[in-house]
Amino acid sequence: MAITAPSRTSPVRARRDADGMAVASFVLGLIGLLLFNAVFGPCAIVLGTLAIARDTHRRGRALLGITLGIADVVLLIVLLTLNHSVFWQFGG
Repeated sequence: MAITAPSRTSPVRARRDADGMAVASFVLGLIGLLLFNAVFGPCAIVLGTLAIARDTHRRGRALLGITLGIADVVLLIVLLTLNHSVFWQFGG
């Protein structure tokens, strides 16, 4: 009789982790529109992609996180092109 080691992550925990990644992707993408878009944008893209690859229940939130992450990167490119700076501000 062979004794097998239990798996490290159960399917329920893996799904819960993927759901957490989808939410984190959305939050990082949203925050990245205002702060540190060079860091939060790519993180949102990666976390959203991983959440979808791990079959999350929150697929819409993961897709929204990826979209916001892409918007963060586009905003960074526009700011670098127009202002030669990564900062933006309201007013004059």
